[in-house]
Amino acid sequence: MSIVILGGNECMARQYVDLCGKYKCKAKVYPKMSNSVRNIGCPDLLVLFTNTISHKMVHCVLGDLDSRTRIARSHSSSMAALKGILEEHVV
Repeated sequence: MSIVILGGNECMARQYVDLCGKYKCKAKVYPKMSNSVRNIGCPDLLVLFTNTISHKMVHCVLGDLDSRTRIARSHSSSMAALKGILEEHVV
């Protein structure tokens, strides 16, 4: 399963990837706006940490998504929040 995480803390990006690895998922983390955000592809799950992400970044990504991509939103960008999302969406 492929996961793209938008927002969150830059210093915790590696921890996000490691946690997704424990659930046997490949993850890419984009804590801030960059040119590569525009072409993220078609992930199975898109995680939006809404407290630490700009509206411009959300609109940019949501406009290019495939209809099969599931979207999970969380106001908190903690490890516990990500773990809850993974337990809910990853079989």
